Amino acid sequence: MSDPTRPPGPKIISVANQKGGVGKTTTTINLAAALVELGHRVLVVDLDPQGNASTGFGIEMDDRERTTYDLLLEDVALQDVILATDIEDLAIIPATVDLSSADIELISNEKRSFLLHDALRQTDMDAYEFDFILIDCPPSLNLLTVNAMIASHSILVPLQSEFFALEGLSQLMLTIREVRQTGNPNLRIEGVVLTMHDARNNLSQQVEQDARENLGDIVFKTRIPRNVRVSEAPSFAVPVLAYDSTSKGAIAYRDLAKELVANNAAVGA
Repeated sequence: MSDPTRPPGPKIISVANQKGGVGKTTTTINLAAALVELGHRVLVVDLDPQGNASTGFGIEMDDRERTTYDLLLEDVALQDVILATDIEDLAIIPATVDLSSADIELISNEKRSFLLHDALRQTDMDAYEFDFILIDCPPSLNLLTVNAMIASHSILVPLQSEFFALEGLSQLMLTIREVRQTGNPNLRIEGVVLTMHDARNNLSQQVEQDARENLGDIVFKTRIPRNVRVSEAPSFAVPVLAYDSTSKGAIAYRDLAKELVANNAAVGA
């Protein structure tokens, strides 16, 4: 039973797509930074064994002594896994390649699908006063991704503006439906965001048209453009909003954050 005296807690959003190379980690990093710019406190949970979100925020490998692996499989305190980033009000639980073995180790755990759900809702989390938790999922529909979906209020799906983009989406939607039936009946689609979009390109236009016709209002109005500044920023271990604040990519992620916040305000009304 939930405690009515506890604060409502942060909105938890998984950024998920089992297809790699769609801008999932890039969206997690830059959406988090944009939400902070809007005055929110944000935690990023790096659930991808590649650890690219951790690297993108400048978290050195030597500083990742405790990671999401420890959060899921070891009884570690939140203060031991939550690290500050160089961006005020933005923290991260980092990941390393150790996480790649978590799927096998989770199989024998009776609560295997609910470990992240429970970890992110422990009372120690209240002290951090996060407004949003963004989970960067691995590019597969494995137990880690299922953990993320059961832990989350909603799923944000980056969709690359290229041929076959919509084909993999049906499997993701099927997984979301299964999670609703088995562990998280209130899970909803936060939205689908078109990434690497080139408005001058006929294929990008066709993908957008198909997405809006097939998916309707769940497609965000904001599109993330194909932008060299977005691509360059990770090599400097900063979000594009810090790397080139006036670039088209930075402006788009700010627009996405505003749209997401406005949508959530409307849902909560």
